[in-house]
Amino acid sequence: MTSSVKPEFQKGGSRRQHVLDKAVEYILSPKFGTQNAKHAFLVEQVGLSETEYLECLNRATNGGVVKAAIGDIPIHELN
Repeated sequence: MTSSVKPEFQKGGSRRQHVLDKAVEYILSPKFGTQNAKHAFLVEQVGLSETEYLECLNRATNGGVVKAAIGDIPIHELN
C-alpha cells in the first residue's frame, strides 16, 4: 500500500509549517535512528526539499549548522 502526503501538508499547503515543526522534533529525537535515516525519511517519504531539511536541522541545533558552516564554532561542538 502506497501512502502520500495530503495536499495541505505538501509544499505550499496551508499546514506545511506543522510538518516542518514536527520535522525538527523528529530530528532531535534519538529513538528514530541515525541522522542519515532521518534525512532519508524526511526527504523521500515526507517530501521535504533539501533546503527545508537543512532549515529544520539548523533549527534543531539552534543555528549550529549555519554557525559551523561560516566558521563561528567547530563542527565537533554541535552536540
